[in-house]
Amino acid sequence: MMKQLNLYSTSHCHLCELAHALLMSISDDFSLKVIDIAQDETLLDAYSLRIPVLLRQDTQAELNWPFSAVDINNFLK
Repeated sequence: MMKQLNLYSTSHCHLCELAHALLMSISDDFSLKVIDIAQDETLLDAYSLRIPVLLRQDTQAELNWPFSAVDINNFLK
């Protein structure tokens, strides 16, 4: 089953761009939705000091930056 992931991010965030590029370099089976937290006050309150944050939709587990390809692969298991 393909895992559904959210990447909480915002524009002009260098770390978010790095996280997105890292995710795109991994050949694992997942679907990625990039969510701009600036568009939602609740998300902004929850993630503004922590972005980028990766969320697994099936478990609601979060992976906070900094993370590596190894961290992502372990997160997806």
